[in-house]
Amino acid sequence: MSDAALNPSTETISAVAPVFTRASIGQIFLEFLIIGATSFGGVVPYLRASLVTKRGWIDDKEFVEMLSISQSLPGLNATNMAIQVGNKLGRALGALAAIIGICLPGAVLMYGVGIVYRIHGDHVWITAALKGVAAAAVGLILSTVVSMSKKSLSGKFDFVFIVLTVIAVNRLHLGVPRTLVAVGLLAILFHRPRKQNNAGEAQ
Repeated sequence: MSDAALNPSTETISAVAPVFTRASIGQIFLEFLIIGATSFGGVVPYLRASLVTKRGWIDDKEFVEMLSISQSLPGLNATNMAIQVGNKLGRALGALAAIIGICLPGAVLMYGVGIVYRIHGDHVWITAALKGVAAAAVGLILSTVVSMSKKSLSGKFDFVFIVLTVIAVNRLHLGVPRTLVAVGLLAILFHRPRKQNNAGEAQ
């Protein structure tokens, strides 16, 4: 593998660039540091924009699979994703660099914001700003969902799994792990290889 492939620069990577399997520890730390410092209102859109579109470290299919694993395990999605991507690109040191990079800006900023909020949290402009940011965060997440669904949903019936998940979590108030296991089993049964498909492929 060439040096250019091992150390991709921003200029050499486009939206349709191939997926790179290795990166230096410095690159991993810096990219997740930027994600952690700029991911206001929810980290998922920023993770996809940086890891899939900008860097080409993973593709959309792998992003969805890693996000599913992150959501089904305890802990924050962002840190779980950082560990997975860091481990893929740089093994244990890569995972360590990624998790430090993504957590460091938030820890420093939240410490400062916590001090300010404790002193001025009841101010009318602070309250108004928080409401506006919350609405923007919903928009960012919705934008990512639309982008991911274009490449992740393989058929109309997959929308049934989406509806079932929303109903289970929001209406029936079932836990996310229990919902993921139940819907996942249904999805496995629905998408399982079928004999007629195998016969068609053989022809």
